Amino acid sequence: MAEENATHAQLTWVEGMQFVGRADASGVAVVLDGAPGHGGFGSGLRPMEMVLIGLAGCTAMDVISILQKKRQDVTAFRMNLKGYRAAEHPKRYTRIEIEYVLKGRDLSEEAVARSIELSQTKYCSVSASLNAEITYTYRVEQEGASG
Repeated sequence: MAEENATHAQLTWVEGMQFVGRADASGVAVVLDGAPGHGGFGSGLRPMEMVLIGLAGCTAMDVISILQKKRQDVTAFRMNLKGYRAAEHPKRYTRIEIEYVLKGRDLSEEAVARSIELSQTKYCSVSASLNAEITYTYRVEQEGASG
């Protein structure tokens, strides 16, 4: 793979099960930690939680970007994710359910549905990287009444 397509990150051990991860492109740091009683302090995200948040962030950025290009007036956005893991090691996610909740003025349900579909089938590299069944639903809440 070409070097220009490489993503660089570092992980540094602090103590116990606490680590600090940093990606070169953003320079932003994140704390990872294990659960109390399992060598951790509970002071950071667990790695599998980061997987869900990474998935959410990836598809959320796609959806918001596409809706902005479609000139949709989104005033609030959130996602609820539920990941189901295998019982045996490596205990990977086997199924992930996503609920997109959008609020806006005169939001087109068709535009929302298409934006989510494009993210899930074409653009979201995190979705494409996971070996899990990903299902999704969405809910559109209209803000205010139009004229």
